[in-house]
Amino acid sequence: MPKTDRNTTLILLTGLILLAAASRLLPHWPNFGPLGAMALFGAAAFGRKWMAWLVPFAALYLSDLALNNLFYAEYYEGFYWGFSTWVYLGFALTVLLGFGLLRGKRFSWLRIGGATGAGTLLFFLLTNFGVWLGSAFYPQTGAGLLAAYAAGLPFLLNSAAGNLLFAGLLFGGARYLIPRSTLVGAPERA
Repeated sequence: MPKTDRNTTLILLTGLILLAAASRLLPHWPNFGPLGAMALFGAAAFGRKWMAWLVPFAALYLSDLALNNLFYAEYYEGFYWGFSTWVYLGFALTVLLGFGLLRGKRFSWLRIGGATGAGTLLFFLLTNFGVWLGSAFYPQTGAGLLAAYAAGLPFLLNSAAGNLLFAGLLFGGARYLIPRSTLVGAPERA
């Protein structure tokens, strides 16, 4: 692929992820967002693995900075630079899932849907485990863990719906904007 095509592809792929991350700043239902879709799309779309990590994580962190300091500033004293370890660990595992299930494979909406469902469930299990672990609200027992998961079920449904919608928009948008690319299988070294 000529260098200008690679640069254009890189800009388009990065732009799609940044747009998805920016959508987190719009009003939405709790947990209805693009997180899992961004992680999977980055893993599948960028030819260089370091870009598959850097772009989605940078977009997530920048959108977190905006959310925490513009919309949730009253919960922090001063500018908040931090992040939720459990959320970022879940995001990282979703990128790894994307490497395993989507990278190097032929484009398939069924495969993308399956990876999105699996990533959403993985993220739910990990982040709700993090909520339970060391919690003063949930007892540190098996019953307490199940209660934490039960309390998170409405968020799971919103997360699944958001991830499916955004996976469709990201993968579909890329297929439309970059038709020569295989996308699930990554464009040449973009």
